[in-house]
Amino acid sequence: MILRGIPASPGVAMGRAFLFDTRRFIVTPRKIRDDAIPKEIARFEEALIKTRSEIIGIQKKITKEMGSHHAEIFNAHLLVLEDRMLIEEVIEKLKKEHKCVEHVFAKVLDKYINVFSRMNDEYLKERISDIDDVGKRILKNLMGQEEKSLSGLKQKVIVVAYDLSPSDTATMHKKNVIGFITDIGGRTSHTAIMAKSLEIPAVVGLQKATAKIRVGDFLIVDGNEGIVIQNPDNKTLKKYQIKQKQFVKFEKALVNLKNEPAQTLDGKRVEISANIELPEEVYSVISHGAEGIGLYRTEFLYMNRRGLPSEEEQFDAYKSVASRLSGCPVIIRTLDLGGDKFLSQLEVPHEMNPFLGWRAIRFCLAQPEIFKVQLRAILRASKFGNVKVMFPMISGVEELRQAKDVLNEARKELRRRNIKFDENIEVGAMIEIPSAALTCDILAKEADFFSIGTNDLIQYSLAIDRVNEKIAYLYKPTHPAVLRLIKSIIDAGHREKIWVGMCGEMAGEPGIILILLGLGLDEFSMSPAAVPEMKYIIRNVNFKDAKEVADKALNLPTSEEVEDFANKRLLELIPNLEKIRRQ
Repeated sequence: MILRGIPASPGVAMGRAFLFDTRRFIVTPRKIRDDAIPKEIARFEEALIKTRSEIIGIQKKITKEMGSHHAEIFNAHLLVLEDRMLIEEVIEKLKKEHKCVEHVFAKVLDKYINVFSRMNDEYLKERISDIDDVGKRILKNLMGQEEKSLSGLKQKVIVVAYDLSPSDTATMHKKNVIGFITDIGGRTSHTAIMAKSLEIPAVVGLQKATAKIRVGDFLIVDGNEGIVIQNPDNKTLKKYQIKQKQFVKFEKALVNLKNEPAQTLDGKRVEISANIELPEEVYSVISHGAEGIGLYRTEFLYMNRRGLPSEEEQFDAYKSVASRLSGCPVIIRTLDLGGDKFLSQLEVPHEMNPFLGWRAIRFCLAQPEIFKVQLRAILRASKFGNVKVMFPMISGVEELRQAKDVLNEARKELRRRNIKFDENIEVGAMIEIPSAALTCDILAKEADFFSIGTNDLIQYSLAIDRVNEKIAYLYKPTHPAVLRLIKSIIDAGHREKIWVGMCGEMAGEPGIILILLGLGLDEFSMSPAAVPEMKYIIRNVNFKDAKEVADKALNLPTSEEVEDFANKRLLELIPNLEKIRRQ
């Protein structure tokens, strides 16, 4: 049986299934007398204290092994434990219903989860896993049950779960968890982020994997394609054994390109950069041979914490990245709150259409004091490397001008404090809204560079919710409308003598790179793991041939025809590409 989901972490894993189901707790509604209520309340308080101790212990483990920013995921769990509304509701129902505290707590927990599951905000829906994770820990402590953990596994397994909470993935040991798959989740979930950090092949969003897979089933997890094969025949097994070896050898074969420039055979030079969320990922950027950071997503500094990060904390994070990259470009995107990224400490109201609402630059311009703290931190870090600042979700020149005005205010404040920074720091705009794409000739006169954010540009241009797995099939980067928008953006930038990059997932797609190269894109920014193959392709083609591919692709009527043509030409121009993939 073949199951198809969303690729979350690359690689191929093969092994026996281990069903990890922590969802089901059978709680008997035991009656209690009036005089037993104080004892039940005390049991509840003890369970809360014990749960808090467990979570702090996990935080310390993650801080030691993966860095403090990954550990901050668990701040949201601690907030749930301190939610007075939840605690008081449990105590009130306990007194009213005269049932054991675990039964009352389970009912209140279900109520909270149901409320969150009905919300349209994708980030809030993802917070269900935080509430559920903490709730199960409290129930486990109330009922005296053994904790289910992935840390004590004695054999190599592929974990199969409805979902994996941050604390579940935190207890994974790479030695025995060789892959995992989940029914729910998306590319931006905590599960996917931690899978990439652990470098464990993973597929998420499979919907019914836990219902179809049994303990001990032999599984193949293809994290590159988002495919899971259940109990494969010998022919399929051998095919994927070869593919697994190919993936490892392919990565090793491209290591030699680490210090080589991304330059075509006929001398066209472009830059290959990497996207990061956390400072700890700089090691991966360097080891994979990226020439800088094309997108530093700073909102992860703000998430899953009680308060906003201070100027000093942000400065330290940005400085550490800039200084470790020794003069290579570091493009820091300002806070991109909204859409599927929600910051509870800012008390942002729930919106029916969060991707179209009060987010990114709109939020920052409405909260200039929060915005200026970040801009001052970025400016201060610019003294320690080749830092550039980039504003997200610019819809027109008015917003770009307003953002630059706030940046100038931050400059003046630093000058008053006699703090040095790069006075000539480059200021860029993300082009990810159709209105910006259609007016980029105007924007190009007032920006130092463009970076095309294709994730949102495709979403808005094709009217597709990009975090909805049900309509993932409609997400088509090679749609003729998308390609024509990209061409117009690049052309407008070049007419004004500014460089144009791309930081969306599209930039790391092997089948599309010839088109983007031929359209004249100057910089490609992608996940660090995708860098070596992209660099290999660029170094083995002529720019002249890439231009011919792009010209032809722009005149094809469907995305399918574009993909087929581009992939065919890629293998014609680099016939040994398949060979090196199969080495």
